[in-house]
Amino acid sequence: MPGHRVNRKLKAIDVIDVLSDLFILRGIPGHVRSDNGHEFVAKAVREWITSVGARTAYIEPGSPWENGYCESFNSKLRDELLKGEIFYTLQEGKVVIESWRRHYNTVRPHPSLGYRPPAPEVVVHASPLAPRPTRN
Repeated sequence: MPGHRVNRKLKAIDVIDVLSDLFILRGIPGHVRSDNGHEFVAKAVREWITSVGARTAYIEPGSPWENGYCESFNSKLRDELLKGEIFYTLQEGKVVIESWRRHYNTVRPHPSLGYRPPAPEVVVHASPLAPRPTRN
């Protein structure tokens, strides 16, 4: 799934890899907002973002209000998942975190959306009136 990467340590190339997938999927944004973590301010990441036509918009240290959406998500991830889990393997962490992410995005009701999930999974049931495929 583009947009997330679970690993013990992320490097600049990991950030570029995830961003390139997102840019292909959703288009190149005007700005990429991030904190000043070493993986985001690395020269390679800055150069790559500039080379694709976007700009960087860093959050000043000690200013979490500059990106309330991320801070809110990070708080929920920490409180609802990370504080209550011990991951014995990296693979276990990947599976549990992906399960939580899918629940957060497709099942969990969000107050700002009238207690609906932001991106519910679509279930398409075949109509009994739909023509059935023929076999040759």
